[in-house]
Order: sequence, then structure tokens, then C-alpha cells
Amino acid sequence: MDSGTHLVMGVALGGLALVDPVVANHSMTFGAVMAGTLLGSQAPDVDTVLKLRNNAVYIRHHRGITHSIPAVLLWPIGITAILAIIFQEANVLHLWLWTFLAVFLHVFVDIFNAYGTQALRPFSRKWVALGVINTFDPIIFGIHCIGILLWVFNFDPVRTFTIMYLIIIAYYVVRFALQAAVKKAVHNTIQDEDFVIVAPTMRFLNWRIAAKSKTHYYVGMAYGRTINIYDKFEIHPIPKTPIVDKAMEDTNLQAFVSFSPIYRWEISELASGLTEVRLIDLRYRSNDRYPFVAVAHIDDDLNIVNSYTGWIFSEDKLQRKLQIGASD
Repeated sequence: MDSGTHLVMGVALGGLALVDPVVANHSMTFGAVMAGTLLGSQAPDVDTVLKLRNNAVYIRHHRGITHSIPAVLLWPIGITAILAIIFQEANVLHLWLWTFLAVFLHVFVDIFNAYGTQALRPFSRKWVALGVINTFDPIIFGIHCIGILLWVFNFDPVRTFTIMYLIIIAYYVVRFALQAAVKKAVHNTIQDEDFVIVAPTMRFLNWRIAAKSKTHYYVGMAYGRTINIYDKFEIHPIPKTPIVDKAMEDTNLQAFVSFSPIYRWEISELASGLTEVRLIDLRYRSNDRYPFVAVAHIDDDLNIVNSYTGWIFSEDKLQRKLQIGASD
């Protein structure tokens, strides 16, 4: 989920903690628990700072080790240790318990996004992504905001947030049912697909579709059970040439391949004499473009002149990014 949603989840969990008599009857413990749920709801996303290094590092490691099983155990201990120094009269056990729940809930809800997490590390590096909830879901965010607002107006937080979470659980069940219906509709439309990615959007009934058969890639949108296929690409294996092999050694392209389960490629000769190898993620289509790409330019001596991976919504911006990479 996005940082804003994790934030309101931390506030809601802090309110729900008043169900715990130790928290409800001790103001210092309540203050510490509220701080713990707020920090715990944000802590796993500290790896966002990897963006400051470059996109390749961010793509390969975001929601990786910081969302792993050891991290889920260590984050609450570290946060509790710091808060216990600040709130010296707080009950440390209950502070740790609610902080742990905040961290666990952060990682748990991220599993339901299309991006997913490596939540099973160190036992598996597989990305766990159920793809039923968009990274920002306005309904989930809105329900949390309503619950917090009711708390501000003196509604009982335990009852309010309990009802809120029951509603959200029911919402998740509905999302799974909708996703299953869309997958069935895609199968009826394409029929020979090997696998299908059905990803949510911010609109309740709209889903992005990327599918692969033995011969073609398909890209489209679903509105309910109505499937619209916008693009169909014939599948061709990427050529095994020295230039392509060199391009695939680049860290930007490697990061892209590790992240994207379905993509197509383009190879072109540029006016500058360089060869461009471009990988295009088919899961994301916007205004007739595919904005998530990886690009490498290679010269005749098999040197990678520049490369880039990330979101690009215009060709001019991509070329500027590549020039910046070359100057670095």
C-alpha cells in the first residue's frame, strides 16, 4: 500500500489498541503504543531511500529484506527499545505487542498488491503478490479516514475500528471474487492463454490485463466481466547476439527482468551508430503507451554507453534520462 494508507492504518490500530486494558488505563502506555503503531506502520518502507541511489537498486530491493520474516521480528524490537527510553513508564510488553502488529499488518496488506513483497525471505525469494488491491485503494483509505474522523468526534474507537476492519475484510473477499470472475472472462476471450495477470486499478470494476499464450501476448482492460483487448503482440524469442548478451548484463536491464514477469523487446539501430535494446513491461498501459521500460545503448565495441529503467511517459524524457546516465 502507499504511505498515506499505511499512516491511517497506524492511527486506526492505535485506536483499536484501547481494547487492551493495559493500554486503555495507562496514558503513558497509550502514548507509546500510538507512537509504536505509527512508526511500525511505516518502518518496512524505509527502503524507499534506495530511490536516491538509482531505480535499478530500488526495483530489485524495494519490499525485499525490509519486509522479510526477520525484519518483521526485528522492526518491533528496535522501535520498542527506542520508545521505551522516551516513554519510561510505559508497559514494554504491550508496547512491543501492538508495534509488532503494526509491522506485521504493513507487510501483510502489501501482499495483496500487484507489486507484492518478498515476505517469505529467507526461506524463499519469491515475490508474493495476490494482485487484488491497488497500491492506493481509495475505498480502503476512505474507510480509515471516516473511522478516524468518528474517533475525533468521540465515537468509541474500539467499536468504530472493529466495525471498520470487518467491512474491509468483506471488501477483500469481494475483490477476490471480482478478480476470479475477470480471470474466467479472460479465459473465455483468449482461450489458449498460458497465464494471465489481472491487476487492480483505483476504479472498483476496472482491471488491467496482461496475458500470454504460446504464440502471442495480449494487453487489455476489464470492466466487470467485459474484456477489451487493446494490443496483441506475436511472441519472438529475444536474439542471442553479442550485443543483446551485453545489454542483458546491464544492471538496469537485470533489475527490470527480475521485476517484470511479462514483457516484449525491441532492438533498433540509432542515427548515432549505437544499438538500442529496449524491454517493455506489458502490465502497464497508459494512453496507448507502455511507460515502464528498460533501455540500454551499446556501441560497436560492445560497450554500454548508457542505460535506464523506470517509468517514462514521453520519449523526450527517456532520452534526457539516458543522457544524464551517460554523463554520470
